[in-house]
Amino acid sequence: MVKNKALWWFSFVLLGTVSAPASGQQPAARLELIPPSPVTDKIVLDIRGAVENNANSERRYTLSLYLERESRTALLHSEKVKIAAHSNVGIYYRHSTESWTGQHRIILVAASGSEKVRATRDVEVLSSKVRSTRTIDGAWVGIAHWSDEEGRHWNSTIRKLTEADWRQQIYGMHDIGMDTVVIQESFRNQEYYGRNTISHTGFKGLAYYPSELFGGRAQITAHDPLEAILSEADRLQMNVFLGVGMYAWFDFSAPSLEWHKKVAAELWRRYGHHPSFYGWYVSEETYGSLIPDEGASAKQRYRKEVIAFFREFQAFARRLAPEKPIMLAPNAHGMMLSQDVWPLVLEHLDIVCPFAFHRMPEGDITGEQSAAIWQAMCDKAGAHLWMDMEAFLFEDNVALVPRPIAGLIQDLQRFPNFEKILCYQYPGIFNSPTTKVQPGGAPTVVLYKDYQNYLETVRPSQKPNGERVPVQ
Repeated sequence: MVKNKALWWFSFVLLGTVSAPASGQQPAARLELIPPSPVTDKIVLDIRGAVENNANSERRYTLSLYLERESRTALLHSEKVKIAAHSNVGIYYRHSTESWTGQHRIILVAASGSEKVRATRDVEVLSSKVRSTRTIDGAWVGIAHWSDEEGRHWNSTIRKLTEADWRQQIYGMHDIGMDTVVIQESFRNQEYYGRNTISHTGFKGLAYYPSELFGGRAQITAHDPLEAILSEADRLQMNVFLGVGMYAWFDFSAPSLEWHKKVAAELWRRYGHHPSFYGWYVSEETYGSLIPDEGASAKQRYRKEVIAFFREFQAFARRLAPEKPIMLAPNAHGMMLSQDVWPLVLEHLDIVCPFAFHRMPEGDITGEQSAAIWQAMCDKAGAHLWMDMEAFLFEDNVALVPRPIAGLIQDLQRFPNFEKILCYQYPGIFNSPTTKVQPGGAPTVVLYKDYQNYLETVRPSQKPNGERVPVQ
């Protein structure tokens, strides 16, 4: 990130050529924008591309990035590279959005001799006084919730959703602008860091998709809900993070790292061809304090494991797909105990998406103070700061129920510095009135309609003269 956003700037970094273990079904050229559209004119847009050489010999490429059209005047940057046979190369390019208000198209062209491959992404830049769009730009999607007690009102219904039902859930998200989907996890395994014996007894988790790595399947109706979600997101031009987890809650040990690599490779082979496949979400979460349940005596060991995990996992993930970001969602608590350590993690983490700013523990700093610490750390590390906004309340201190719209609006107004705001979660908390199966029932439809009404008050709308109403 840059501190002086009044200046246009860019940095273009070519990753070293790497071996790509993908199956060849993935597009030869790919492009991602971090954050995805829409964004405000108060951010630095991170443009990431990847090019695959599927030939049997090394090839030379000219990689060019354009704004709007392929012409010399529209050229943002160009580089000449060599890509080994069956390998890939990735590019990073950053540019302030300050003077980009309006609709734009970013184009990546990879030329080798007379052959060219292209990838494009559209972005809408909104005029704004703050970094945030002050809208909920996406949501978590749990194929089933980890706790039947917390999911008391909807978990049994979600387990029965068919592929068609999952497509309806995704369409409901899209209809209110929640165009970024975070699949909570690809496996269900209720284990915890420091209390599991997985490295000795083996992984016994249950898959939410037809995994060839592990035979156990979760008890759900849909054969492959991940495929249903991705294919519907393709159709609607949405963005999907695939959840790499659950190995064990808060566990970033060496065995967990190796498990995550294997699962990520399988997910890439199965689903890497989907245009909506946006990035990786590490499901395990962690405390903002970076102190494990074992207490302060174990914090040094734990912190070393977290740093090593993301250093190694990022390197591996970039060999698979250099352009795909990695995201983690810790809580926002205890930041006075860890602000000197998180920058070391954020060097190898593309997006951090903390939660629970509105319910800071007694004796902790305020949510606003925590958000400021997170922003300063991300600026230092060049990472992206998004928000995981809780769209639920606890009924009887246990069951999750929809949070009244006033609380959501309060968070959207209180925390204006986040590039993107996602919420936990959509299934069981929101439902379009047109959705056939509505996990969570009538209260979820009420929240959906209430948010829809809020959105109409802040969403930029087209004026007769073609100008757009700025975000306040």
